[in-house]
Amino acid sequence: QALPVLFKHWLKNEEVEEGGTAVLRCELTKPDAPVEWRKGDTVLQPSDKYEMHQEGTRIELFIYDAEAQDA
Repeated sequence: QALPVLFKHWLKNEEVEEGGTAVLRCELTKPDAPVEWRKGDTVLQPSDKYEMHQEGTRIELFIYDAEAQDA
């Protein structure tokens, strides 16, 4: 039976100037596990605002042109 995917390194709070780019990173225990980024109940989709990268167990979310409502 397969073990569940867990966080190896959790997300850390990031501070960025308004208009800057925030980068959130985490690491999982299994490579290439499906990941869904959310803000509340909303699933974030790749766009001009959000960019997602996943390489093996490392995952990143870039938030461009950060605003107070992105907190």
